[in-house]
Amino acid sequence: QVQLVESGGGLVQPGGSLRLSCAASGFTFNIYIMGWYRRAPGKQRELVATITSGDKTNYGDSVKGRFTISRDNAKKTVYLQMNSLRPEDTAVYYCNLRRGPYDFWGQGTQVTVSS
Repeated sequence: QVQLVESGGGLVQPGGSLRLSCAASGFTFNIYIMGWYRRAPGKQRELVATITSGDKTNYGDSVKGRFTISRDNAKKTVYLQMNSLRPEDTAVYYCNLRRGPYDFWGQGTQVTVSS
């Protein structure tokens, strides 16, 4: 049974940093692309970043240069380091596994950027 559990969200001031974690279980973690997505109030879900099994990364335009995705296959965990946070980064952030035609999602973690 696939499980994705996010943690690390919270309230941060503009310009601050947060590190999100996603602990995975129930599948062969090291062979799959993992990703982070977010959904802000009133908006559609948006790609934040993905990382392949070979550590090739891809980022949404709005976070390039500020966010970094990484993975630790031994710990079955994917991370999202978020720097220079802006109020428009406020959203629920979701961990994603795409396995064939199926998407699996965590429960999400709230990130709020506000002074």
